[in-house]
Amino acid sequence: MQDDFRVALVLNPALSAGLLANTAAAIGIGLGARLPDLAGTALSDRDGRRIDVSSRLAVPVLQVEPEAIRVLLLKALAREDAWALVAFPAFARSLHDFREYEALFPGRDLSSETIDGLGIAGPAKWVRSLTGSLKLLR
Repeated sequence: MQDDFRVALVLNPALSAGLLANTAAAIGIGLGARLPDLAGTALSDRDGRRIDVSSRLAVPVLQVEPEAIRVLLLKALAREDAWALVAFPAFARSLHDFREYEALFPGRDLSSETIDGLGIAGPAKWVRSLTGSLKLLR
């Protein structure tokens, strides 16, 4: 993992606490699967109790309305060498089987979907250019 690498989650602040947590967790799993070096190690305490590392990097959780998340996603997708982008379209919340999501996704248009969350990971300058003006989720 490079020293100039960043991660950020951008979420819809209008979601309930449970939906925010679910969205952040799903995006986090997606980023970890795409970039295993974000964690991928374990640590042991002095008595040998071993845990997996949650993240090697700070992960700011930012907030912005869904329309702005969609615009942010489209802007990020314009960069062909993007490291990792994980989107959580609102329509996915009503589906409880990944195979159904996978089958429906190719017929959807991300430029017109409501996006409840976005995970971005890549060169710090690029991530900052996308998220630098966003507020922390509180």
